[in-house]
Amino acid sequence: MLTRLSSPTHEELYRVEDTESGLRGFIALHSTVRGPAAGGLRMRSYDSDDAAREDVLNLSRGMSYKTAAADLPLGGGKAVIIGDPGRDKTPALLHAMGRAVAALQGRYWTAEDMGMTPADMAQIARETRFVAGREDGPHASGDPSPVTAQGVFDAMRAGAAQVFGNPDMAGRRVAVQGLGHVGWHLCRLLHEAGATLTVADMNRTRTAAAARDFGATPAEPATIHAAPACIFAPCAIGGILNADTIPQIGARMVAGAANNQLASPGDADHLHARGILYLPDYVANGGGIINVAAEILQIEDRTPWVAGKLAALEATMTRILARAATEGTSPAQLADRIVEERLLAKAG
Repeated sequence: MLTRLSSPTHEELYRVEDTESGLRGFIALHSTVRGPAAGGLRMRSYDSDDAAREDVLNLSRGMSYKTAAADLPLGGGKAVIIGDPGRDKTPALLHAMGRAVAALQGRYWTAEDMGMTPADMAQIARETRFVAGREDGPHASGDPSPVTAQGVFDAMRAGAAQVFGNPDMAGRRVAVQGLGHVGWHLCRLLHEAGATLTVADMNRTRTAAAARDFGATPAEPATIHAAPACIFAPCAIGGILNADTIPQIGARMVAGAANNQLASPGDADHLHARGILYLPDYVANGGGIINVAAEILQIEDRTPWVAGKLAALEATMTRILARAATEGTSPAQLADRIVEERLLAKAG
């Protein structure tokens, strides 16, 4: 079921295959320096196995940075299943993935990500205890999406204080790309705070629902980055900030829930050169792993613990933005340095 592959950048990388259930995918453990590798399970249709492998490597590396930024005793990992979650997902496939996770004996904890639900996690948990994001149980954390959205919202306020002079969202237009679990909750928070929304999603029904529920203006997913707005919030797939899109961005700040928003590290400099404040994604969207960590670490009084970690994460973002402004550099580069120092300090 698990075939180990070589990787010069990751501690462990596996191809996952189960002929009977049709399971095909990968599991990557980027780092266990700070603790067991944690990161969600994603299911989507990839163009090729190579594309899925590249995604799991990038995502798992991002999880190491995310857990370190949130100062959690966890490392970074990720798993992907190749397939259409609406067509190919079956209990047998999920159980097979659970057996693959179990075979790693706790070095990797999985949780919900794109294409998965808490109910799916319950299926996987029938085969392994190394599952977080469950709906019931003594330390169950449930859907992490609302906490992820809250962290992004808090980060936006920190960024707005620097760009616009105050953290208030009232009257600001935010262009939200992607209305999945996190994007929807983020829209709700922004709407309640008085923001004006422009939204886009591949699912037109969701876009129409956002227009109805939040008074949002619909836009096309491929061009929403160029929409007139104060803030652009990428909440879909990664790589949206690239050589083609950055010259077209109409906002003064980018802050969203998507992982790996930069197509390449140099794109952070391109944003900085345009005077666009980019909030490092793995700091902004760290609320989800905080929520999951409370379950993995079996925190008894989870509500104040999660709230405290969210407040600390917002303070970290504020410090990153302030120091980057003083040094005249991109917050992405500064965040990487801070996180790498934490990883190296733990390793030593």
